[in-house]
Amino acid sequence: MCGIVAYIGNKNCKNILINGLKRLEYRGYDSAGIGILVDRNITDITDITGITSTTDITGDNTLKEDISNKQVINKQVIKIVKQAGKIKELENLLESHNIEGNIGIGHTRWATHGEPNQINAHPHMDCTGKIAVVHNGIIENYAQLKEELIKKGHKFVSDTDTEVLPHLLEEFLKNETNGQLLVAMQKLLKKIKGSGAIVVLSLEHPGELVAGRIASPLIVGVGRNENFFASDMPAVLEHTRNFIVINDYETVRITKDSVEVYNLEGILVKREPFKVNWTLESAEKAGYEDFMLKEMFEQPYGIRETLRGRLTNGTFHFEEINLTENQIKDLRKIQIIACGTSYHAALTGKLIIEKWAKIPVEVDISSEYRYRDPIVDSDCLFIAITQSGETIDTLAAIREAKGKGAKVMAVTNVVGSTIARESSSVVYTHAGPEIGVCATKTFTAQIVVMYMIGLYLAKVRGTISDAEFARILEELEVIPNKIQFILNNANKIKKIADETYKYTCFLFLGRIYGFPMALEGALKLKEISYIHAEGYAAGEMKHGPIALTDSRTVVVGVIPQDFVYEKMLSNLQEVKARNAKIFSIITEGDKNTKKYSDYIFEVPKTREELYGILTVVPMQLYAYYIAKNLGRNVDQPRNLAKSVTVE
Repeated sequence: MCGIVAYIGNKNCKNILINGLKRLEYRGYDSAGIGILVDRNITDITDITGITSTTDITGDNTLKEDISNKQVINKQVIKIVKQAGKIKELENLLESHNIEGNIGIGHTRWATHGEPNQINAHPHMDCTGKIAVVHNGIIENYAQLKEELIKKGHKFVSDTDTEVLPHLLEEFLKNETNGQLLVAMQKLLKKIKGSGAIVVLSLEHPGELVAGRIASPLIVGVGRNENFFASDMPAVLEHTRNFIVINDYETVRITKDSVEVYNLEGILVKREPFKVNWTLESAEKAGYEDFMLKEMFEQPYGIRETLRGRLTNGTFHFEEINLTENQIKDLRKIQIIACGTSYHAALTGKLIIEKWAKIPVEVDISSEYRYRDPIVDSDCLFIAITQSGETIDTLAAIREAKGKGAKVMAVTNVVGSTIARESSSVVYTHAGPEIGVCATKTFTAQIVVMYMIGLYLAKVRGTISDAEFARILEELEVIPNKIQFILNNANKIKKIADETYKYTCFLFLGRIYGFPMALEGALKLKEISYIHAEGYAAGEMKHGPIALTDSRTVVVGVIPQDFVYEKMLSNLQEVKARNAKIFSIITEGDKNTKKYSDYIFEVPKTREELYGILTVVPMQLYAYYIAKNLGRNVDQPRNLAKSVTVE
C-alpha cells in the first residue's frame, strides 16, 4: 500500500513521476501528489510577497544579484501539487500549474493517519519550505515526536504521522549534522519507531535525493545520467532494468550520476545493481480489458515457469529447499504462515505435506502467529508464503520463528524482497509481475510450490513409492494444459455469472482439497464484487450456515470426483432442499451431480490431491464476471492494497 517514485537526472520529471505513480496504482491509494524542485524567474521585488532578502527567496546566502536594480533572480523552490482521489484528479490539477524541473518526488497514499484529503496527501514539508518528504509505512511514536517538535516551535498542518519527518530533518540539519542531509536521515532512522520507506527532496541540497528504509520496500533504479527511487520496479521499468534493493536501516544518496548506499552507522555499502528480465509490456494489459483478466489467463504460463528447471520430462530437482537429507528426516513439525489468499495456499500445503510426507503441519494467519507465543524448536521447518515478500505481519512472524531457532523458508514471487532476504532459503514462484490487487496467477503458482515441497519432502523421507512419485510428477506436468482448457471455456462461466450476479448471498462449499478453494472463491467474490460471501467446510453447513439458505442464496459447490464426493453430494442436496440456487464445479463426465444443480462447470480429470488448483480457476472467473456485471473496478477494489506493509 502507498507508492513512491522519485527522479533525478536531466529530463523534465513531471511526466516521469505521474507515469510512475500510475504503474503503482495496483498497490491501492486514495490520494496522490508530487513535489518538484523548480526554477522561477523573478524580475520585480513586488512579485515576492512577504520576502525581504535574497536568502528568503533562494535559500542560498551566496546569491549576490541586486533586487533593487530588478536583475533576474533564478529562484529555486519546491513546488508541491497534490490531490485527494485518483491520479487523474492530480493530472487535472497540474494542468493549471507550470511545473518543470529535473528532480522530484511522487507519492500515492493509502490513508492510515488522517482522512484521505488534499492536506493529508504527500509530499509533506517542514516549517521553512525547504524539505519535502514522501513516506510509506507508519511512525508508531509520531505523537510523542510531534509533541516535542511543537514545544520547539514547529507548526503542523496535517493529521498524518508522516509530517513529523520533515520537521525532524529540519531540526537535525539545523543543530546536529553540519547541514548533511544523509547524516540527518541516518539520525532520523534511529529516532523513529515503526516502518517506513522515506525519500527526501531538499532545497538546500539540489543535486541529490536521499532516502532511508525500515521494513517497507524501497528500490533504486539505476540509469544513465539519471537515477530513481521507487516502491516497486514497474514504476520505473520503462526507464531502466537495473536495480538495487535497499535493506532495513540503510540510507541512500542518489545524484544523476551516482548511487551511494550506507548502513545506519554511515559506512558505505558496496552493492552492484542486478538486471531484471521483465519488460514494460509484461506489466501492461496486453489487450485484455483488465489486469485481473490478463493475469488469470496467464496462469498456465505462470505455472510452467514455476515448474521450469524443477520438473522436466519426469525429472525433479528441488535443492533450493536448502535442507540436508538428515535435517528433512529429523523434521517433527512444519509451521506455515500466510495472510489472505496466501493463507489458502498454506491450507493446501498442510493437506499435501501431511498426506505425502507424513509430517504434522500447523497453519497460522501471520497476524496472529507471534501473539500466541508459538512453540518452535530446531526440528521445526517454518514456511512463510507471501506474494509480495513485504507483508509486514508475515515478516514479523518470520522474525519470531527465527528467534526461536526455526529453519525459515520463504515462498514469494518477488526477487530481492525483504522476506526473501531474511529467510534461510527461498522458493520463488515465477508467475511474473501481478498488477491486479487480487491474487490469481500468484496463488496458483503458490499451490504448485506447495505440491513440489510436499513431493520433495516425501521423496527424501521415503514416505512415497517411486511409482506413485512418478505418477504425481506426470500429472503435475500437464496441469497447465488442463487450466488452459478451463480458460478456453470461460464464456460458460460468464453465462452463469450473467444469470446470478444480482443475488446478494453466496456460500462456497468444499471438503478436504476443495475446502481451501471454497475459502478462496468466497474471498475473491468479496474482494472485487463487494457481495457478502462465505466459504465453509461443507460438513459444517448444518451447524449454522444452512439457516442462511433460501431462494435468494447461491451455493457454489466444489465437488470433484474424489474420496469425499458422495458426502459432498449429500451436503449439496441439503441446501437444494432449502431452495438455494446451486452452481457445482464438477469433474468432466459427472452426470450425477447435474441432477441436483442449476448450473455446472466441468473441469478435467486429475488426481484428487490436484483438483484444488483446477477448481479455483472457474471461481476466479466467476467472481470476475459478477464484478464486471456490477460495474466494479476489479484491478483496484475499494479499501484494498496489493502489498500490505502496515499491521
